[in-house]
Amino acid sequence: MTIPTLTTARLILRPPTLADFPLMEKLLLSDRARYMGGPYTPIGAWRVYCQDIALWQMFGHGALMMDLRDSGTCVGQVGINHGPLFPEKELGWLLFEGFEGYGYAAEAAMALRDWAFAELKLESLVSYIDSANHASVAVAERLGAVLDPDAQRHDPEDLVYRHWPT
Repeated sequence: MTIPTLTTARLILRPPTLADFPLMEKLLLSDRARYMGGPYTPIGAWRVYCQDIALWQMFGHGALMMDLRDSGTCVGQVGINHGPLFPEKELGWLLFEGFEGYGYAAEAAMALRDWAFAELKLESLVSYIDSANHASVAVAERLGAVLDPDAQRHDPEDLVYRHWPT
């Protein structure tokens, strides 16, 4: 499976590399990971990162890193998750500290969502969001996702936002 590279007006969404792991590890070890099962241990952070890459081989989708087109700075990650922790294919996003509030998460998620609907022929995607994560709720709503209270979820406290093809 070839991992795609997608471009948007401001971003390049590209396959993860080993050089990206220190940025991910810093986030996954911090309190910023509280909405995604963390903070993690260093070994747990490595496992999460490897899973994001392995998903490409197992399911034909996974994580892409978000680079700014004008500078090459890596600002976060967007991905489609699945497997035992996710009852449905989940569109997720994260931003590294200092890159919030610029619309990067929504721009990247929209591009990957549209790629997934076109290439994977999915009927829908979901985003599992901790109810206290107001920033991610705002991104999901900006993308046009709707709250689906009847959706299956691993964590009963999560909100589930459903994305439909546009």
